[in-house]
Amino acid sequence: MKYLIPTLSVILSTGCTSVQVKQLEPSLNVTKICIEENEKVIVPQFLNIVRSGLSRHGIESEVYQQNTPSPCDINLTYTATQKWDFVLFMTDAELWLKNKSGQQVGYAQYHLIGGGGFDFSKWASPESKMNPVIDKLLLGYQSK
Repeated sequence: MKYLIPTLSVILSTGCTSVQVKQLEPSLNVTKICIEENEKVIVPQFLNIVRSGLSRHGIESEVYQQNTPSPCDINLTYTATQKWDFVLFMTDAELWLKNKSGQQVGYAQYHLIGGGGFDFSKWASPESKMNPVIDKLLLGYQSK
């Protein structure tokens, strides 16, 4: 019985999220980003969510499969995973932004710690999870 409260505290606290962002510098004046499509990502509408987030900040996007189209000053690669708990839900996502020379100029990560535990927000839509992350990544770029 004396372990009940500490145990419950640990169980309930495992539903937190972690967001890490290295902002894309507004001084780069990015107007277009080329996105390498990741066919392994099966999170519904993930690519559309990313493209919509870029557009919301005044940035055009072009999707490619293998060869980077030109002119592309910034390339975006991504990954996203999901887990099952009655239904599928997104647990992790990462966005990498690199310039022509391959140098990372931006990064964003969404991570659901412990798979969400008993936190009901784990079942929120990928869009509601990623929009704040994308907004933080593109802070300083026009918002529509």
